[in-house]
Amino acid sequence: MKKPDIPEQAFPNAGKDADDARLAPDTPQTRSPSYRLAYTDDEFMLRDELRPIRLQLELLKPELLQQEHGIHSTIVVFGSTRIPDAEAAAWQLRAAEDELETRPTDPALIRKVKIARSILSKIHYYDEAQELGRLITTESRKKGNVEMVVITGGGPGIMEAANRGAHDADGKSIGLNIVLPREQCPNAYVTPELSFHFHYFAIRKMHFLMRARALVAFPGGFGTFDELFETLTLIQTKKVKPVPVLLFGREYWRRVIDFEALVDEGTIDPRDLDLFQYVETAREAWEAIRHFYKK
Repeated sequence: MKKPDIPEQAFPNAGKDADDARLAPDTPQTRSPSYRLAYTDDEFMLRDELRPIRLQLELLKPELLQQEHGIHSTIVVFGSTRIPDAEAAAWQLRAAEDELETRPTDPALIRKVKIARSILSKIHYYDEAQELGRLITTESRKKGNVEMVVITGGGPGIMEAANRGAHDADGKSIGLNIVLPREQCPNAYVTPELSFHFHYFAIRKMHFLMRARALVAFPGGFGTFDELFETLTLIQTKKVKPVPVLLFGREYWRRVIDFEALVDEGTIDPRDLDLFQYVETAREAWEAIRHFYKK
């Protein structure tokens, strides 16, 4: 007996309706912005009153796509966009020194050379971030382990290095890019189908932590501090379950943030110092993560 031809659903899907709407005859009425389907009307979607909808869309899109790719555990890697690989750092120093030769007493150029030398002294962090990305990807695949995926802000510097390490190991990695006034684009090592673009910092930071099983903070600036302290605050206040928070490079972090002074001033509890630990190598970071979950 022939199966009756029953449609799968009563309503056409949104994509088909959008296509059909483009076939409408050209009249003064159909040319009016009011006639556009609301979800295809960019001008309408960008109105201030639609902010709640845009927030929800930024929450849903990466969430649904990560679900579709079977991603349930991530390790977050933060760090400066200004720490490149050895070749780029050496080139920056040469360029600064050449410029200084033209105006050897210029204070701005003297400072530029000093900063370039400081950056060059930090290139080992790029190498360690790359190795950490590789380790996370290869070690978490082994039998008995839950596969963890590297997630970064998707930019250059330390974030590029971590994505690059995962790429070297033939693994996936995620990049959460953000719209900024200066031109930027995701680094070349983010898995293309897991490369996301955000308008709202708050929603982006939610996605960093929604699947996070650890957070590794390399030397960085305001952005790294922002993400680090938000995570520490959420753990301290028990808004999220504890995860390993690893500060890469004890010398750097103890120089730029005096955590012990916060204890001495009475503004944090001595036990809050246990919310994080210092590490110096990719292997040490990975072992700290393994030890946390083995417990």
